[in-house]
Amino acid sequence: MEKNLEEIKLVRRIEKRFVKGIATYGLLEDGDRILVGLSGGKDSLALLELLARRAKIYKPRFSLVAAHVSMKNIAYESDLEYLRSFSENAGVPFVHCETSFDASTDKRKSPCFLCSWNRRKMLFTIAKEQGCNKIALGHHMDDILETLLMNMTFQGAFSTMPPRLVMRKFDMTIIRPMCLVHEADLESLARLRNYRKQVKNCPYERDSHRAEMKNVLQTLEQMNPEARYSLWGSMGNIQHDLLPEENER
Repeated sequence: MEKNLEEIKLVRRIEKRFVKGIATYGLLEDGDRILVGLSGGKDSLALLELLARRAKIYKPRFSLVAAHVSMKNIAYESDLEYLRSFSENAGVPFVHCETSFDASTDKRKSPCFLCSWNRRKMLFTIAKEQGCNKIALGHHMDDILETLLMNMTFQGAFSTMPPRLVMRKFDMTIIRPMCLVHEADLESLARLRNYRKQVKNCPYERDSHRAEMKNVLQTLEQMNPEARYSLWGSMGNIQHDLLPEENER
């Protein structure tokens, strides 16, 4: 009984934050056809589950397609049958495509960036073929805050992954409906649902600073339990008068 109560609380908490993110940033509209990027990780599986349930019950009315992009030159083992059955059991058609990239073509960018960008380009192609006007990605609140800290630290820019991004060049809008959902809750949901893990053997994964920045975020939360909300709020509370300005001369 106690376990069921904890499960109910978890799902309600996730859905409350999920719905708040959608409403706050205007992510869903009547008539949307949305391509869900299904990597196979816990975040994308949770995103598909949440969107599929919402599409059946609530307004605005929208339709979904799930897509998995395999990178041919990276040893990332995807259980395609599991992803297909997961999607179809949720009432969502599944599409699989392959692509590749050459890390030597652009030494200025990390292999992680090049891999991500080439996957993203393939998602744009699939979305167009499927008649979609939006692409939904499984980034959660932790991802967005970690990117904010990474960009400030390594790029000298106060920027991150926005919940809604209009890509005019591709005539497509990227949405992140789980922007207010905590990763810890998604980890609990993955255990509850027994999401099957994909096998990772990426040779470039160690080159990413994201794991270190995750530790930074955790350290900040040890200093201040409300740190994530302060960081999030800072993105809408930029006090220009209290920041250095370059001399226009």
